[in-house]
Amino acid sequence: MLVSVVIGLLNEEKFLPRLIEDFKNQTYDHSKIELIFIDGMSKDKSWEILEDFKVSNHDFYDVVLLENPKVILSAGMNVGIKAARGECILKVDCHIENNVKVIASGEDVCGGPRPNIIENEDNLSKTLLLVEENMFGSGIANYRKQTSKRYVSSVFQGMYKKEIFDKIGLLDEKVGRVEDNELHYRIRKNGYRIRYNNDILSYQYTRPTVDRMLKQKYSNGYWIGKVSHVYPKAFSIFHFVPFVFVLGIIFSLLMLPFTKLFAVLLAIAYSLFTILITLMTIINNKFNATMLLIPILLFLVHFSYGVGTLVGLVKGFSWKKEYY
Repeated sequence: MLVSVVIGLLNEEKFLPRLIEDFKNQTYDHSKIELIFIDGMSKDKSWEILEDFKVSNHDFYDVVLLENPKVILSAGMNVGIKAARGECILKVDCHIENNVKVIASGEDVCGGPRPNIIENEDNLSKTLLLVEENMFGSGIANYRKQTSKRYVSSVFQGMYKKEIFDKIGLLDEKVGRVEDNELHYRIRKNGYRIRYNNDILSYQYTRPTVDRMLKQKYSNGYWIGKVSHVYPKAFSIFHFVPFVFVLGIIFSLLMLPFTKLFAVLLAIAYSLFTILITLMTIINNKFNATMLLIPILLFLVHFSYGVGTLVGLVKGFSWKKEYY
């Protein structure tokens, strides 16, 4: 079975050599792997690295280099889908052989856990990783920590039978960072099932600084709020928990002239939860002083995500008119 692997990238010269090595180490027959790199107009040496790899003595079916002038990830994925010659399409670098086994067993879409990893080994990076992986942080999605084989609503870096896109269409390029949620909603809506298998792993780098992590969370929340006007069923109730938290803060502040009860109750409940999570994290991991920042980091993550959702929901009213 020929597999087309679509890799979207933008200014990734630092990580491309490692990614290429990961592909070389794949156990699936390389002659049945088509690598399609979609460059979002990188300004670093990414394209040079890819050109060197393409002309090197590799043993893959083909290495295809394409440009994505629209830059956004969904547009790049669509470029890759159109160019793909394989029977299946895989996003980025999962365990190809294990994906193929699941698809060959009769499934239409599959994926697995998405462990987070870090770029640096300093203590703050390790703590940010713990915040990212924490259930109370952002690790709620069912593809993150499942340990069974089952059908789920979404997966990270899935493999798709190419024929699916012939029926449901390509990715919606208007929906920003939540293109996977929208795509998987349409997949489920059209009667296809998404198979989760914990033998399939796909890693993602945790944002290396607090500032970049908070920007990511705000953007995630923003697009969820915005796109929920058009695809409300693409999201679960868990996506809106930080938004409800922010509403609770706003309500408590508005009630302060009348009573402090709501503010006190919210502060106590949230503090107890974050302290409990922090203690559990410290017990289960090697301690470093930056772990004491976990309650603050969790608050910042939830607040950024919730504010982003609030802003997205408000702007979504006018965006919905432009969308249609």
